[in-house]
Amino acid sequence: MRETERESTTLVAESTPSLNLIFDLLSNRCRRYVLYYLYDQPDGVATIEDVADHVVVLEMQETGADTEVSADERTHDVRVELQHVHLPKLEDAGIIELDRRSETVRYWTQPSLEEWLEHAKHKELS
Repeated sequence: MRETERESTTLVAESTPSLNLIFDLLSNRCRRYVLYYLYDQPDGVATIEDVADHVVVLEMQETGADTEVSADERTHDVRVELQHVHLPKLEDAGIIELDRRSETVRYWTQPSLEEWLEHAKHKELS
């Protein structure tokens, strides 16, 4: 696991989420894509716009085809969905901190989640 690499630059969440919560969070493709992106950031911080762009790129790779909707329109739709559904759910679970003023997201290192996240990423994106 990567927590030893990032020990000095990231903060660890105060509590360990239950296995049910971990699987609930990872059960949604959009939340997995968000977590893949945040986990790969050196400091665990990204703008909501960068996260939305990343989610759209992964969605387009998964479908393997261009969509009827332009990338800009899809990014807007994903951003709205992130702000109103997925990021609040991750924040409520204590996995991220959402700063609505600066429109940034900070991932809190969570070793029990990362074990399953790495496995999901390997299966889904390899």
